[in-house]
Amino acid sequence: MEIAFDEQTVLGALFGQFDQNLVQIENRLGVYISARGNKAVIEGPDDAVARARDVLKGMHQRLLSGHEVDAGAVESLIMMSNEPTLEGIISGAPDGAPPIMIRTRKKTIVPRSATQIEYMRALVRDDVIFALGPAGTGKTYLAVAQAVAQLISGSVQRLILSRPAVEAGERLGFLPGDMKEKVDPYLRPLYDALYDCMPPEQVERRLASGEIEIAPIAFMRGRTLADAFVILDEAQNTTPMQMKMFLTRFGQNSRMVICGDPKQTDLPGGSAASGLNDAVKRLDGVDGIGMVRFNVADVVRHPIVGRIVEAYEGKDGGD
Repeated sequence: MEIAFDEQTVLGALFGQFDQNLVQIENRLGVYISARGNKAVIEGPDDAVARARDVLKGMHQRLLSGHEVDAGAVESLIMMSNEPTLEGIISGAPDGAPPIMIRTRKKTIVPRSATQIEYMRALVRDDVIFALGPAGTGKTYLAVAQAVAQLISGSVQRLILSRPAVEAGERLGFLPGDMKEKVDPYLRPLYDALYDCMPPEQVERRLASGEIEIAPIAFMRGRTLADAFVILDEAQNTTPMQMKMFLTRFGQNSRMVICGDPKQTDLPGGSAASGLNDAVKRLDGVDGIGMVRFNVADVVRHPIVGRIVEAYEGKDGGD
């Protein structure tokens, strides 16, 4: 199959340095691609050729839309190339619906797996969303991105990020500094996601003004969180009482996202003591509450992360 690309200014980024993007597609889909001028010829089994064509078209459309195409983006398009929603992600669904994306000040984020499509829709639709699954699936990152987008647009007035300060083999008392300095290392992933979606000076200004608040879950007690986008990360490390306390903080015009891996708790009692597992059993199917379940196939970090997760879960069930 031969594909011709009309806009030649993006061909360098499309094919990659030394055709590295084409090599990545070849290795993953079992095809051979030769590029000459503004054309690419794909050889191989019919279904693999069709998938390679869709991936190349998706990459081209993404570049024309002003987005970058790196190895991670290529991998995500390859993973979704057998999904009927791929075209809708890039250019909008056939019925005229807009493409699925989250716009922040620093970047525009599109889904990188089929489950991320479902998750991004739930982040817009549902009041309370449980995002369940292994590391590297984008649970927390996409929640922070959606929260930043809503804070910028003014649809919420505050962004509150929280997680339990549960020690994984060490005690908080042994850490130097005051309480903020003790718990900040546990909250670092939330800061990282924020700085990836907003310029640093805006993050610092909004933190100082209180528009963005990052705190351990213990700081949530006794509050009602109205007009806020609230995210609880590492929720598998909450107790059932902590989870109940957190969920009942929900206020008017708010959205709440609970992220965690039910199989990876650091609590002394293991998964049976997890407030996340307890909440999922109690609330699954309740109106207004979305449950999005990721699996190893949805890991969007380096492909080896998915293989590592799969190896550990296959060995001991992830406990």
